[in-house]
Amino acid sequence: MENVKLLLERITSRVNANLKEFDFDTRQFVDNTIEFAKLARFYCFYGITSHHPIFFHFKNSSMAGSYFLGKANVKQSCIYKSDVRGDELKRKGDIMVAANPLPLVDDEIIMVTGSLLYKTLVHSNSHNPETPEEFTIRNTIASHYANIHGATMEGCFLGPFATADLMNLHSCILGAFSYIQAGEFYHRKIDPGVIWVENDDFKFKYQHEKEVLDKYIGVNENHQPRGLIYEFVNEKEEDYERLFEVVEIEPVKAPQSSAVNRYAVVKPKTEIGENVLISQRAYLKNARMGNGSNAQENTFIINSQLEGMNVTAHGGKIINAFVGQKTFVGFNSFLYGKEKARLTIGKGCIVAPHTIIDIDAPLTIQDNHLVWGYISSEADLATHTIAIEELEGIHGSQKIGNMSFSGSGKAFVEAFANRIEHILEANGAYFDYDSQELSGHAQEDQQIAFNTLQPYRSGENAGIYPSIRIKP
Repeated sequence: MENVKLLLERITSRVNANLKEFDFDTRQFVDNTIEFAKLARFYCFYGITSHHPIFFHFKNSSMAGSYFLGKANVKQSCIYKSDVRGDELKRKGDIMVAANPLPLVDDEIIMVTGSLLYKTLVHSNSHNPETPEEFTIRNTIASHYANIHGATMEGCFLGPFATADLMNLHSCILGAFSYIQAGEFYHRKIDPGVIWVENDDFKFKYQHEKEVLDKYIGVNENHQPRGLIYEFVNEKEEDYERLFEVVEIEPVKAPQSSAVNRYAVVKPKTEIGENVLISQRAYLKNARMGNGSNAQENTFIINSQLEGMNVTAHGGKIINAFVGQKTFVGFNSFLYGKEKARLTIGKGCIVAPHTIIDIDAPLTIQDNHLVWGYISSEADLATHTIAIEELEGIHGSQKIGNMSFSGSGKAFVEAFANRIEHILEANGAYFDYDSQELSGHAQEDQQIAFNTLQPYRSGENAGIYPSIRIKP
């Protein structure tokens, strides 16, 4: 496997060069993470539908166990058990909202060069006006269950369960379990557990306490993830690997207007309503998915009911809970009710990204509230929730517990509401079966075909995929 090792050495060298000012050596992470035998064991797969532009080119890369959809170009990279989902890339002729809006001259494509993505989710489209036709990830290492959501990046390191959302990063480090959506960062190091949402109209910021991170998600001396959230996800790894061991799999019972990905784990006693999208690597067990709901990549919905029109963003985990209609559960949130201590979240709530709720007694969050941070009992609600109506009235600065907010509360609420509506529309939650109007991913992904691609199994190229180009 000499060439795979040389490939990883090139990647780490380039990323280290970008992060030199931080004295941060990514080799420690890579050397203690990569199991070389597995790089030659798993195939990768490319999805083809009649609704998405087809183009996939890879060269001198390793892509074991990874999923690709839409237009993608991978060069000199290692992508292990990751999801590169380009079903929302901009199309030729689309106009990007920017200072000088111009129509795209070509379909947008995801460009991954000189990078290591380890169990990482890449989705949405780039918001970089400098390269509107390219969603670029260059000289970057992203570790376990990180999310790169519409965020172009060069020379970065993302810690486990970190999220870069709708922004541009240059030579930055995101700590474990941090969530950043704040425009553009150059040469910044973000501490673990920082939740930061900012634009011209508002700024929302929260910092998880060290004691919380130590318990739920952190890294050891070798930059490997540890903690309750990682253990929860890792113990279910075998269920996903079984999906790769068989060619044919019994389809999951679902209405004609809903889509359940062939690479999702669906356990018994799960009910799926109309216009529901279940993405690859979602995990459902004893789950009731109300009409228009979705379970995106790396989500877990266990012993829970989603009333309908619910958005569960990438990596969201809902256990022993009832979630009211049109409630948003943000990236990598961990909502951990118990069998005798169930969690109830009312309708119209917004659960901020990277929220942790871990309770030992029943807990109810009232309708139409914003929820953030760490909640372990009813006493925490006073400093980790606010009624959306009250939030809309804020104009200025306010601090609630460890959360600070400044700017327009109304603009903050409208931004989330617009995004939730976009997700519901894109996922086909409003699809009308009789008129066949308002279709989205739940309908368009039903007839997806998967091309399986294999690496060299032996020799100096073991784990490397031959250079292949797939196009219409």
